[in-house]
Amino acid sequence: MDAPLTLIGSGMAALGLVRQLRARDARRPITLITADSGDDYSKPLLSTGFTKRLPPERLATRSALEVADQLGVVMRTHTRVTAIDPAARSLSIGAETLPYGELVIATGAAPRVPFAIPEAVASRVFTINDLDDYRGFYAALEALGRPARVAIIGAGLVGCEFANDLVAGGHAVSLIAPEATPLPRLLPEPLGRVLGEAFGEAGIALNLERQLTALDAQGSQVAVCLDDGHALAADLVLVATGLVPRTRLAAEAGLAVSDAGIRVDRQLRSSQPGIYALGDVACVAGVNAMYVQPLQASAKALAATLAGEPSEVHYGAWPILVKTPLLPCVALPPIQPVARWRIEGEGADLAALAEAEDGRLSGFALTGACVRRKVALARAAPALLV
Repeated sequence: MDAPLTLIGSGMAALGLVRQLRARDARRPITLITADSGDDYSKPLLSTGFTKRLPPERLATRSALEVADQLGVVMRTHTRVTAIDPAARSLSIGAETLPYGELVIATGAAPRVPFAIPEAVASRVFTINDLDDYRGFYAALEALGRPARVAIIGAGLVGCEFANDLVAGGHAVSLIAPEATPLPRLLPEPLGRVLGEAFGEAGIALNLERQLTALDAQGSQVAVCLDDGHALAADLVLVATGLVPRTRLAAEAGLAVSDAGIRVDRQLRSSQPGIYALGDVACVAGVNAMYVQPLQASAKALAATLAGEPSEVHYGAWPILVKTPLLPCVALPPIQPVARWRIEGEGADLAALAEAEDGRLSGFALTGACVRRKVALARAAPALLV
């Protein structure tokens, strides 16, 4: 019988791997250990649920028990691994020691909160990175019994998607960020400006080029204090200031890690024999791409490797589709130095083409009707990981 396989994590990466592996091997013993509920859900739907007023149970397609039964795995929910011993091939769960044959670390990434949250407002300040987080924020909205005033800290991908989702769901949204335009890492400024204009027309209050200085309790509300001296009154605050790979367990076990995640090769192998990393926590040959398509490609390759067919992962030129229906946006961030951005189009329908010194396309960003060009441009752009 194949060596027992243990996965730490139960998100899209872990469950995607198990599905791929079960298509090849229906009998291998597999255990999933997860710190959350273990329910199966599509993470991209977290930032679309408030428009449709979807309760958390509508986002979950299967419970942890159903997942365990249908995939033939042991699922240990609300359980935290406290240490990994690569030499003994075992995990510590508090005082319990659990041996493994092969191990996959799929712990994902945690929200980065770059400031202290005062205890007086902690119950009204949220991050949303998994279904349990969504449950907490949804419950807080429901408890108000009316449309909420939500202050979102951060205008990156997560902040913009939730701003669009919440305002479409009838809530009053303020977006706060130090950058001059939304989506600064995906859209050049001209395209960011048209997205900001679409947000403003929909009623989202933009507080750009502003730094948060404090969060203060103000009765049942939160005073969101900014560096220009103004304070915004909010019922709830959503912090969307980026993600950090959860590498602590790996680092403490002596695995090679970096700020970009657990270092793995093209076969998802870590620096320790028998240990692999997958998903948002993995830095694959120097690339950490926290998006669905790289995750799916990695899960497929790793399943083949674990089934006895060593396989290297390849990433294509896969554009990022931003969930902002107020103004559709697509971006393929350049992986080479940009010599110039060439802007085409007019109004809200813009295409920004990133060109290298030799004139070749190295990335692009599209808004409005120009998003229809994404397939043709992706064919001309370089792959993320050849």
